Amino acid sequence: MLSRAGVRVASRRARFSKLIGAQFDESGGFSKEFGGFNEIFEGNRRWIESRDPSFFAMHAESQAPRYLWIGCSDSRVSAQNITGLTTGQVFVHRNIANTVIVTDTSMLSVLEYAVCALKVPHIIVCGHYGCGGVQAALEKHDEGTLSNWLCNIRDVHRVHRKEIEAIGDDRELQVRRLVELNVKEQCINLLKTATVQRSLRETGMPHVHGMVYDIQDGVLKELQIDFRSIMGNLADVYSLYAHMHETNE
Repeated sequence: MLSRAGVRVASRRARFSKLIGAQFDESGGFSKEFGGFNEIFEGNRRWIESRDPSFFAMHAESQAPRYLWIGCSDSRVSAQNITGLTTGQVFVHRNIANTVIVTDTSMLSVLEYAVCALKVPHIIVCGHYGCGGVQAALEKHDEGTLSNWLCNIRDVHRVHRKEIEAIGDDRELQVRRLVELNVKEQCINLLKTATVQRSLRETGMPHVHGMVYDIQDGVLKELQIDFRSIMGNLADVYSLYAHMHETNE
């Protein structure tokens, strides 16, 4: 006979099993019927059938992308869809509000692999108008764990606060401008990393580009950012190789 504690445990287990049981199939795996999940496999079959038989053999051996794309996790902003690039042309890293954080080992690992192993000649940081992460960063609300991440965008707001405030009370225009400024600052963060500086010194690549995608009309535009001037002003603090140039002179 179960004790009172045992009865409570058994009751909780029964409720839990009932709650999630519908999600599993007979083998104990998550049911593919649950939540219309079958559309993924049906789409995969259609995609395979639409490809030339040589497509998979051609891409199975290796990859040689020309671009590293650092974009937002927003489901409406797919790098391949909005650029028309095909399989194997773009190496992708995405997070909320396309941020480049120098303590983010996931981003740094992608960056190092793309630059050092794949030798990509171009890195694109792409934001998008209507970004929920940027908009949330302008609001003064506790977003839970997300608030810690949004601090990186709030730092961009702090640095450019006068420019944002000069826009006035139009929140949509404020968000649009902060989207652009955030892209610019994340590009600068890339240039601060040892991986990018080392590669630039040794090969002259990669070239960094800041872009913004407009969800309203589908247009992708490149921001005009004077990286040479910006990094010239920051070199005394962030250049990791300035002392080598001084030694060689």
